[in-house]
Amino acid sequence: MILEKIHSALKEKCLIKTGDKILLAVSGGPDSLFLLNVLGQLGYPLVIAHLDHQLRPESAQEAAFVSEIATRSGLPIRLGRFDVKAMARDQGLSLEEAARLARYRFLFEQARLEQIQTVATGHTADDQVETVLMHLLRGAGLAGLGGMDYRSLPNSWSQDIALIRPLLGIWRGEIMAYLEEQNIHATTDASNLDTRFYRNRLRHELIPYLERYNPNLRRNLIHTAETLRQDMKFIEEKLDEAWSACVRGSDPAYIWLDPLAIKNLPLSIQRHLLRRAIQVLRPNLRDMDFEVIERAVNFLAAPTRSHSIELVAGLCLLSEPDSLWLAGWEAELPVLGWPQLESQGVLLLDAPGKVELAGGWLIQAEKINSTPALLELAQSNCQADLAWLDLANLSLPLQVRPRLAGDRFQPLGMGGHSIKLSDLMINSGIPRRARGKWPLVCSGGKIAWIPGLRMSHLFRVDNQTSTLVQLKLSKEG
Repeated sequence: MILEKIHSALKEKCLIKTGDKILLAVSGGPDSLFLLNVLGQLGYPLVIAHLDHQLRPESAQEAAFVSEIATRSGLPIRLGRFDVKAMARDQGLSLEEAARLARYRFLFEQARLEQIQTVATGHTADDQVETVLMHLLRGAGLAGLGGMDYRSLPNSWSQDIALIRPLLGIWRGEIMAYLEEQNIHATTDASNLDTRFYRNRLRHELIPYLERYNPNLRRNLIHTAETLRQDMKFIEEKLDEAWSACVRGSDPAYIWLDPLAIKNLPLSIQRHLLRRAIQVLRPNLRDMDFEVIERAVNFLAAPTRSHSIELVAGLCLLSEPDSLWLAGWEAELPVLGWPQLESQGVLLLDAPGKVELAGGWLIQAEKINSTPALLELAQSNCQADLAWLDLANLSLPLQVRPRLAGDRFQPLGMGGHSIKLSDLMINSGIPRRARGKWPLVCSGGKIAWIPGLRMSHLFRVDNQTSTLVQLKLSKEG
Protein backbone atom coordinates (compact mmCIF):
# COMPACT_ATOMS: atom_id res chain seq x y z
CA MET A 1 0.00 0.00 0.00
CA ILE A 2 2.71 2.49 0.96
CA LEU A 3 4.73 1.60 -2.15
CA GLU A 4 1.71 2.32 -4.35
CA LYS A 5 1.16 5.65 -2.60
CA ILE A 6 4.73 6.76 -3.21
CA HIS A 7 4.75 5.42 -6.77
CA SER A 8 1.64 7.48 -7.46
CA ALA A 9 3.25 10.59 -5.93
CA LEU A 10 6.36 10.10 -8.07
CA LYS A 11 4.35 9.88 -11.27
CA GLU A 12 1.53 12.35 -10.65
CA LYS A 13 3.11 14.97 -8.38
CA CYS A 14 6.86 14.65 -8.94
CA LEU A 15 6.38 13.97 -12.68
CA ILE A 16 9.05 11.26 -12.71
CA LYS A 17 9.07 8.26 -15.04
CA THR A 18 10.29 4.87 -13.86
CA GLY A 19 13.45 4.99 -15.96
CA ASP A 20 14.50 8.48 -14.84
CA LYS A 21 17.80 8.58 -13.00
CA ILE A 22 17.67 10.22 -9.56
CA LEU A 23 20.36 11.67 -7.31
CA LEU A 24 19.14 10.74 -3.83
CA ALA A 25 20.25 12.59 -0.69
CA VAL A 26 20.96 9.94 1.95
CA SER A 27 21.88 11.05 5.47
CA GLY A 28 21.67 7.58 6.97
CA GLY A 29 18.59 8.50 9.00
CA PRO A 30 15.19 6.76 8.81
CA ASP A 31 13.56 8.97 6.18
CA SER A 32 16.35 8.80 3.59
CA LEU A 33 16.92 5.05 4.09
CA PHE A 34 13.19 4.45 3.67
CA LEU A 35 13.17 6.43 0.42
CA LEU A 36 16.29 4.61 -0.78
CA ASN A 37 14.62 1.26 -0.18
CA VAL A 38 11.33 2.25 -1.81
CA LEU A 39 12.91 3.83 -4.91
CA GLY A 40 15.05 0.73 -5.32
CA GLN A 41 12.01 -1.53 -5.14
CA LEU A 42 10.22 0.63 -7.67
CA GLY A 43 13.11 0.25 -10.10
CA TYR A 44 14.48 3.78 -10.31
CA PRO A 45 18.18 4.09 -11.25
CA LEU A 46 19.89 5.87 -8.34
CA VAL A 47 23.06 7.69 -7.38
CA ILE A 48 23.49 8.23 -3.64
CA ALA A 49 24.84 11.55 -2.36
CA HIS A 50 25.98 12.26 1.20
CA LEU A 51 27.57 15.40 2.65
CA ASP A 52 29.47 15.27 5.94
CA HIS A 53 28.74 18.60 7.65
CA GLN A 54 31.49 17.98 10.23
CA LEU A 55 29.21 19.24 13.00
CA ARG A 56 29.37 16.15 15.23
CA PRO A 57 32.15 13.70 16.16
CA GLU A 58 30.19 10.79 14.72
CA SER A 59 29.60 12.44 11.31
CA ALA A 60 32.53 10.59 9.70
CA GLN A 61 31.10 7.27 10.94
CA GLU A 62 27.73 8.16 9.42
CA ALA A 63 29.41 8.88 6.07
CA ALA A 64 31.09 5.47 6.27
CA PHE A 65 27.73 3.88 7.14
CA VAL A 66 26.07 5.40 4.04
CA SER A 67 29.04 4.37 1.90
CA GLU A 68 28.68 0.78 3.12
CA ILE A 69 24.97 0.81 2.26
CA ALA A 70 25.80 2.00 -1.26
CA THR A 71 28.38 -0.76 -1.66
CA ARG A 72 25.94 -3.45 -0.48
CA SER A 73 23.25 -2.09 -2.81
CA GLY A 74 25.63 -1.86 -5.76
CA LEU A 75 24.87 1.83 -6.18
CA PRO A 76 27.30 4.64 -7.04
CA ILE A 77 27.85 7.16 -4.27
CA ARG A 78 29.13 10.72 -4.17
CA LEU A 79 30.60 11.78 -0.82
CA GLY A 80 31.51 15.28 0.28
CA ARG A 81 32.84 17.01 3.40
CA PHE A 82 32.28 20.64 4.33
CA ASP A 83 33.11 22.87 7.30
CA VAL A 84 29.62 24.18 8.05
CA LYS A 85 30.68 25.88 11.28
CA ALA A 86 33.20 28.00 9.40
CA MET A 87 30.60 28.89 6.77
CA ALA A 88 28.09 29.90 9.44
CA ARG A 89 30.70 32.04 11.18
CA ASP A 90 32.02 33.71 8.01
CA GLN A 91 28.61 34.46 6.52
CA GLY A 92 26.74 35.27 9.73
CA LEU A 93 24.32 32.34 9.36
CA SER A 94 22.76 29.98 11.85
CA LEU A 95 24.17 26.45 11.82
CA GLU A 96 20.82 25.20 10.51
CA GLU A 97 20.82 27.60 7.58
CA ALA A 98 24.50 27.08 6.76
CA ALA A 99 24.01 23.30 6.77
CA ARG A 100 20.98 23.60 4.49
CA LEU A 101 22.81 25.82 2.00
CA ALA A 102 25.89 23.62 1.95
CA ARG A 103 23.84 20.46 1.51
CA TYR A 104 21.78 21.69 -1.43
CA ARG A 105 24.78 23.23 -3.17
CA PHE A 106 26.55 19.88 -2.88
CA LEU A 107 23.54 17.91 -4.14
CA PHE A 108 23.02 20.05 -7.22
CA GLU A 109 26.74 20.22 -7.99
CA GLN A 110 26.84 16.42 -8.00
CA ALA A 111 23.70 16.22 -10.13
CA ARG A 112 25.29 18.51 -12.71
CA LEU A 113 28.50 16.49 -12.70
CA GLU A 114 26.53 13.26 -13.16
CA GLN A 115 24.20 14.88 -15.74
CA ILE A 116 21.19 13.88 -13.64
CA GLN A 117 18.01 15.95 -14.00
CA THR A 118 16.40 15.08 -10.65
CA VAL A 119 17.48 15.48 -7.01
CA ALA A 120 15.33 13.75 -4.38
CA THR A 121 15.16 14.37 -0.64
CA GLY A 122 13.34 12.50 2.12
CA HIS A 123 11.16 15.29 3.50
CA THR A 124 8.03 13.85 5.09
CA ALA A 125 4.58 15.10 6.08
CA ASP A 126 6.00 15.85 9.54
CA ASP A 127 8.68 18.04 7.95
CA GLN A 128 5.95 19.80 6.00
CA VAL A 129 4.03 20.58 9.19
CA GLU A 130 7.16 22.04 10.77
CA THR A 131 7.95 24.09 7.67
CA VAL A 132 4.46 25.57 7.42
CA LEU A 133 4.48 26.45 11.11
CA MET A 134 7.92 28.06 10.80
CA HIS A 135 6.70 30.18 7.91
CA LEU A 136 3.54 31.13 9.79
CA LEU A 137 5.54 32.31 12.80
CA ARG A 138 7.93 34.23 10.56
CA GLY A 139 5.08 36.05 8.80
CA ALA A 140 5.42 34.52 5.34
CA GLY A 141 3.07 35.10 2.43
CA LEU A 142 0.86 32.64 0.59
CA ALA A 143 3.78 30.82 -1.06
CA GLY A 144 5.50 30.25 2.29
CA LEU A 145 2.32 29.00 3.97
CA GLY A 146 1.93 26.49 1.15
CA GLY A 147 5.10 24.82 2.42
CA MET A 148 7.23 22.54 0.29
CA ASP A 149 6.05 21.18 -3.05
CA TYR A 150 6.47 17.68 -4.41
CA ARG A 151 8.32 19.07 -7.41
CA SER A 152 10.20 22.37 -7.69
CA LEU A 153 11.50 23.50 -11.08
CA PRO A 154 13.00 25.99 -11.44
CA ASN A 155 14.24 26.20 -7.87
CA SER A 156 16.79 28.14 -5.85
CA TRP A 157 19.57 25.85 -7.03
CA SER A 158 18.89 25.20 -10.69
CA GLN A 159 16.82 26.22 -13.67
CA ASP A 160 16.86 22.75 -15.21
CA ILE A 161 17.40 20.18 -12.43
CA ALA A 162 14.21 19.34 -10.55
CA LEU A 163 14.02 19.00 -6.77
CA ILE A 164 11.47 16.35 -5.74
CA ARG A 165 10.10 15.33 -2.34
CA PRO A 166 8.11 12.11 -2.85
CA LEU A 167 7.43 11.55 0.88
CA LEU A 168 5.45 14.71 1.63
CA GLY A 169 2.33 12.57 1.95
CA ILE A 170 3.96 10.03 4.30
CA TRP A 171 4.09 10.41 8.08
CA ARG A 172 7.21 9.55 10.03
CA GLY A 173 5.26 6.96 12.04
CA GLU A 174 4.52 5.07 8.81
CA ILE A 175 8.21 5.15 7.92
CA MET A 176 9.34 3.81 11.30
CA ALA A 177 6.82 0.97 11.09
CA TYR A 178 8.04 0.05 7.60
CA LEU A 179 11.71 0.07 8.63
CA GLU A 180 10.97 -2.17 11.60
CA GLU A 181 9.01 -4.56 9.43
CA GLN A 182 11.85 -4.71 6.87
CA ASN A 183 14.53 -4.92 9.59
CA ILE A 184 16.28 -1.82 8.24
CA HIS A 185 18.49 -0.06 10.77
CA ALA A 186 19.10 3.67 10.47
CA THR A 187 21.51 5.99 12.27
CA THR A 188 20.26 8.31 15.00
CA ASP A 189 21.23 11.96 14.80
CA ALA A 190 21.43 13.18 18.39
CA SER A 191 21.29 16.80 17.21
CA ASN A 192 17.65 16.22 16.24
CA LEU A 193 16.87 16.28 19.96
CA ASP A 194 18.80 19.48 20.65
CA THR A 195 16.20 22.17 21.35
CA ARG A 196 18.74 24.94 20.83
CA PHE A 197 17.85 24.52 17.17
CA TYR A 198 14.68 26.33 16.11
CA ARG A 199 13.12 23.48 14.15
CA ASN A 200 13.73 21.07 17.02
CA ARG A 201 11.93 23.39 19.43
CA LEU A 202 8.94 23.38 17.09
CA ARG A 203 9.06 19.59 16.76
CA HIS A 204 9.51 18.69 20.41
CA GLU A 205 7.90 21.60 22.26
CA LEU A 206 5.52 23.81 20.27
CA ILE A 207 3.71 21.23 18.13
CA PRO A 208 2.96 18.84 21.04
CA TYR A 209 1.76 21.85 23.05
CA LEU A 210 -0.58 23.02 20.25
CA GLU A 211 -1.93 19.48 19.87
CA ARG A 212 -3.34 19.84 23.36
CA TYR A 213 -5.72 22.39 21.79
CA ASN A 214 -6.31 20.45 18.58
CA PRO A 215 -5.21 16.81 18.30
CA ASN A 216 -5.65 17.05 14.50
CA LEU A 217 -3.23 19.97 14.21
CA ARG A 218 -0.69 18.19 11.97
CA ARG A 219 -3.25 16.87 9.50
CA ASN A 220 -5.06 20.22 9.40
CA LEU A 221 -1.83 22.07 8.63
CA ILE A 222 -1.08 19.63 5.82
CA HIS A 223 -4.55 20.19 4.33
CA THR A 224 -4.18 23.95 4.67
CA ALA A 225 -0.80 23.87 2.93
CA GLU A 226 -2.19 21.78 0.08
CA THR A 227 -5.13 24.18 -0.39
CA LEU A 228 -2.83 27.21 -0.40
CA ARG A 229 -0.47 25.57 -2.91
CA GLN A 230 -3.37 25.06 -5.30
CA ASP A 231 -4.48 28.67 -4.80
CA MET A 232 -0.90 29.77 -5.42
CA LYS A 233 -0.80 27.92 -8.75
CA PHE A 234 -3.73 30.01 -9.94
CA ILE A 235 -2.00 33.19 -8.75
CA GLU A 236 1.22 32.09 -10.46
CA GLU A 237 -0.61 32.05 -13.81
CA LYS A 238 -1.71 35.67 -13.28
CA LEU A 239 1.75 36.52 -11.99
CA ASP A 240 3.40 35.16 -15.14
CA GLU A 241 1.22 37.50 -17.21
CA ALA A 242 2.08 40.44 -14.93
CA TRP A 243 5.78 39.59 -15.07
CA SER A 244 5.77 39.72 -18.88
CA ALA A 245 3.99 43.08 -18.80
CA CYS A 246 6.09 44.71 -16.07
CA VAL A 247 9.68 43.49 -16.53
CA ARG A 248 11.56 45.46 -19.16
CA GLY A 249 14.93 43.81 -18.72
CA SER A 250 17.27 42.20 -16.24
CA ASP A 251 20.71 40.79 -15.59
CA PRO A 252 22.16 39.00 -12.53
CA ALA A 253 22.54 42.31 -10.66
CA TYR A 254 19.25 44.10 -11.39
CA ILE A 255 15.67 43.91 -12.66
CA TRP A 256 14.26 46.84 -14.64
CA LEU A 257 10.52 47.32 -14.05
CA ASP A 258 7.73 49.47 -15.45
CA PRO A 259 6.29 51.30 -12.41
CA LEU A 260 3.07 52.38 -14.14
CA ALA A 261 2.32 48.82 -15.24
CA ILE A 262 2.88 47.58 -11.69
CA LYS A 263 0.64 50.28 -10.21
CA ASN A 264 -2.17 49.15 -12.51
CA LEU A 265 -2.05 45.64 -11.02
CA PRO A 266 -4.19 44.50 -8.09
CA LEU A 267 -2.34 44.97 -4.81
CA SER A 268 -2.06 41.20 -4.29
CA ILE A 269 -0.28 40.72 -7.63
CA GLN A 270 1.96 43.73 -6.92
CA ARG A 271 3.14 42.02 -3.74
CA HIS A 272 3.71 38.70 -5.45
CA LEU A 273 5.56 40.34 -8.33
CA LEU A 274 7.92 42.24 -6.03
CA ARG A 275 8.49 39.09 -3.99
CA ARG A 276 9.34 37.15 -7.14
CA ALA A 277 11.74 39.88 -8.30
CA ILE A 278 13.60 39.71 -4.98
CA GLN A 279 13.76 35.92 -5.20
CA VAL A 280 15.18 36.10 -8.73
CA LEU A 281 18.10 38.23 -7.53
CA ARG A 282 18.46 36.51 -4.13
CA PRO A 283 17.28 32.92 -4.73
CA ASN A 284 18.59 31.64 -1.39
CA LEU A 285 16.92 34.36 0.69
CA ARG A 286 14.42 32.84 3.10
CA ASP A 287 13.56 35.55 5.63
CA MET A 288 11.51 37.81 3.38
CA ASP A 289 8.72 38.85 5.70
CA PHE A 290 5.59 40.94 5.20
CA GLU A 291 7.33 44.15 6.25
CA VAL A 292 9.89 43.91 3.42
CA ILE A 293 7.24 43.56 0.71
CA GLU A 294 5.05 46.23 2.27
CA ARG A 295 7.90 48.74 2.26
CA ALA A 296 8.44 47.99 -1.42
CA VAL A 297 4.74 48.48 -2.22
CA ASN A 298 4.59 51.73 -0.25
CA PHE A 299 7.72 53.02 -1.98
CA LEU A 300 6.19 52.24 -5.37
CA ALA A 301 3.12 54.31 -4.43
CA ALA A 302 5.11 57.21 -2.91
CA PRO A 303 8.89 57.20 -3.52
CA THR A 304 11.10 58.81 -0.91
CA ARG A 305 12.81 62.17 -1.54
CA SER A 306 16.05 60.32 -2.32
CA HIS A 307 14.15 58.13 -4.83
CA SER A 308 15.68 55.01 -3.29
CA ILE A 309 15.25 52.71 -0.31
CA GLU A 310 17.28 49.83 1.07
CA LEU A 311 15.12 46.74 0.96
CA VAL A 312 16.71 43.44 2.02
CA ALA A 313 19.87 41.37 1.51
CA GLY A 314 21.82 44.20 -0.10
CA LEU A 315 19.02 45.03 -2.55
CA CYS A 316 17.54 48.48 -3.05
CA LEU A 317 14.67 49.98 -5.02
CA LEU A 318 15.43 52.99 -7.22
CA SER A 319 12.63 55.13 -8.61
CA GLU A 320 12.99 57.15 -11.81
CA PRO A 321 10.37 59.05 -13.84
CA ASP A 322 9.37 56.02 -15.90
CA SER A 323 11.46 53.21 -14.42
CA LEU A 324 11.75 51.20 -11.24
CA TRP A 325 14.96 49.31 -10.56
CA LEU A 326 15.47 46.49 -8.09
CA ALA A 327 19.22 46.13 -7.78
CA GLY A 328 22.17 45.42 -5.56
CA TRP A 329 23.90 48.57 -4.38
CA GLU A 330 26.95 47.54 -6.41
CA ALA A 331 25.01 47.12 -9.67
CA GLU A 332 25.99 49.24 -12.66
CA LEU A 333 22.60 50.14 -14.08
CA PRO A 334 22.32 51.07 -17.75
CA VAL A 335 21.66 54.70 -18.65
CA LEU A 336 18.48 54.52 -20.70
CA GLY A 337 16.31 57.22 -22.19
CA TRP A 338 18.59 60.21 -21.46
CA PRO A 339 21.07 62.16 -23.57
CA GLN A 340 24.65 61.29 -22.64
CA LEU A 341 28.10 62.33 -23.83
CA GLU A 342 30.33 59.58 -25.15
CA SER A 343 33.25 60.83 -23.01
CA GLN A 344 34.29 63.57 -20.63
CA GLY A 345 35.70 65.69 -23.48
CA VAL A 346 34.35 68.98 -24.89
CA LEU A 347 32.52 69.08 -28.23
CA LEU A 348 32.20 72.23 -30.39
CA LEU A 349 28.81 73.18 -31.79
CA ASP A 350 28.55 75.87 -34.47
CA ALA A 351 25.37 77.28 -35.96
CA PRO A 352 24.44 75.74 -38.23
CA GLY A 353 25.90 72.49 -36.97
CA LYS A 354 25.33 69.42 -34.87
CA VAL A 355 27.04 67.17 -32.33
CA GLU A 356 26.44 63.46 -31.90
CA LEU A 357 25.89 62.01 -28.44
CA ALA A 358 25.77 58.44 -27.17
CA GLY A 359 22.88 56.18 -28.12
CA GLY A 360 21.89 58.06 -31.28
CA TRP A 361 21.11 61.38 -29.58
CA LEU A 362 21.82 64.65 -31.46
CA ILE A 363 22.03 68.33 -30.60
CA GLN A 364 21.46 70.53 -33.65
CA ALA A 365 21.91 74.30 -33.96
CA GLU A 366 20.38 76.69 -36.53
CA LYS A 367 20.50 80.48 -37.03
CA ILE A 368 17.11 82.01 -37.78
CA ASN A 369 16.26 85.64 -38.50
CA SER A 370 13.79 87.21 -36.14
CA THR A 371 10.11 87.81 -36.94
CA PRO A 372 7.38 88.95 -34.54
CA ALA A 373 5.68 85.56 -34.74
CA LEU A 374 8.96 83.73 -34.13
CA LEU A 375 9.82 85.93 -31.15
CA GLU A 376 6.41 85.24 -29.65
CA LEU A 377 6.90 81.50 -30.21
CA ALA A 378 10.42 81.55 -28.77
CA GLN A 379 9.42 83.50 -25.66
CA SER A 380 6.49 81.20 -24.93
CA ASN A 381 8.43 78.00 -25.61
CA CYS A 382 8.26 75.44 -22.82
CA GLN A 383 9.58 72.39 -24.65
CA ALA A 384 12.41 70.67 -22.79
CA ASP A 385 14.01 69.44 -26.04
CA LEU A 386 14.00 72.86 -27.75
CA ALA A 387 15.74 76.11 -26.84
CA TRP A 388 15.75 79.58 -28.46
CA LEU A 389 18.78 81.75 -27.64
CA ASP A 390 19.74 85.31 -28.57
CA LEU A 391 22.74 85.18 -30.92
CA ALA A 392 23.93 88.60 -29.69
CA ASN A 393 24.63 87.11 -26.26
CA LEU A 394 26.43 84.02 -27.56
CA SER A 395 30.03 83.26 -28.46
CA LEU A 396 30.22 80.75 -31.30
CA PRO A 397 31.10 77.98 -31.51
CA LEU A 398 29.22 76.75 -28.47
CA GLN A 399 30.78 74.12 -26.25
CA VAL A 400 29.02 70.90 -25.24
CA ARG A 401 30.61 69.48 -22.13
CA PRO A 402 29.85 67.38 -19.03
CA ARG A 403 29.26 69.02 -15.66
CA LEU A 404 32.16 70.27 -13.56
CA ALA A 405 32.52 70.50 -9.81
CA GLY A 406 30.87 73.68 -8.53
CA ASP A 407 28.76 74.31 -11.66
CA ARG A 408 25.93 76.77 -11.13
CA PHE A 409 23.06 77.64 -13.45
CA GLN A 410 20.62 80.53 -13.88
CA PRO A 411 17.36 78.92 -15.03
CA LEU A 412 14.98 80.94 -17.18
CA GLY A 413 12.08 82.18 -15.07
CA MET A 414 14.03 82.64 -11.83
CA GLY A 415 14.82 86.32 -12.34
CA GLY A 416 18.53 85.78 -12.74
CA HIS A 417 18.97 83.79 -9.52
CA SER A 418 21.39 80.87 -9.73
CA ILE A 419 21.16 77.34 -8.41
CA LYS A 420 23.66 74.54 -7.97
CA LEU A 421 23.56 72.35 -11.05
CA SER A 422 23.65 69.28 -8.82
CA ASP A 423 20.52 70.46 -6.95
CA LEU A 424 18.68 71.11 -10.20
CA MET A 425 19.47 67.63 -11.48
CA ILE A 426 18.38 66.01 -8.24
CA ASN A 427 15.15 68.02 -8.14
CA SER A 428 14.49 67.09 -11.78
CA GLY A 429 14.72 63.39 -10.96
CA ILE A 430 17.86 62.69 -13.00
CA PRO A 431 19.46 59.56 -11.53
CA ARG A 432 22.97 59.83 -10.16
CA ARG A 433 24.48 57.60 -12.85
CA ALA A 434 23.17 59.88 -15.62
CA ARG A 435 24.41 63.20 -14.18
CA GLY A 436 28.13 62.88 -14.86
CA LYS A 437 27.83 62.72 -18.68
CA TRP A 438 24.70 64.81 -19.14
CA PRO A 439 25.45 67.27 -22.00
CA LEU A 440 25.60 70.98 -21.13
CA VAL A 441 25.56 73.56 -23.92
CA CYS A 442 27.82 76.45 -22.87
CA SER A 443 28.87 79.86 -24.18
CA GLY A 444 31.73 81.88 -22.76
CA GLY A 445 32.05 79.52 -19.81
CA LYS A 446 28.36 79.89 -18.87
CA ILE A 447 25.72 77.16 -19.18
CA ALA A 448 23.28 78.31 -21.86
CA TRP A 449 21.04 75.23 -22.03
CA ILE A 450 20.64 71.91 -20.26
CA PRO A 451 19.13 69.71 -23.01
CA GLY A 452 15.97 68.03 -21.86
CA LEU A 453 15.65 70.30 -18.81
CA ARG A 454 15.97 74.11 -18.85
CA MET A 455 17.54 77.00 -20.74
CA SER A 456 19.42 79.87 -19.14
CA HIS A 457 18.11 83.28 -18.17
CA LEU A 458 21.38 84.80 -19.46
CA PHE A 459 20.75 83.94 -23.12
CA ARG A 460 17.00 84.47 -23.30
CA VAL A 461 15.25 85.96 -26.29
CA ASP A 462 13.50 89.35 -25.93
CA ASN A 463 11.68 91.70 -28.29
CA GLN A 464 14.99 93.28 -29.42
CA THR A 465 16.49 89.98 -30.56
CA SER A 466 17.39 90.18 -34.25
CA THR A 467 18.84 86.71 -34.81
CA LEU A 468 17.95 83.57 -32.88
CA VAL A 469 19.84 80.32 -32.45
CA GLN A 470 17.54 77.34 -32.25
CA LEU A 471 18.93 74.35 -30.34
CA LYS A 472 17.16 71.02 -30.70
CA LEU A 473 17.66 67.74 -28.88
CA SER A 474 16.55 64.65 -30.78
CA LYS A 475 17.18 60.96 -31.08
CA GLU A 476 17.64 59.10 -34.33
CA GLY A 477 15.24 56.27 -35.01
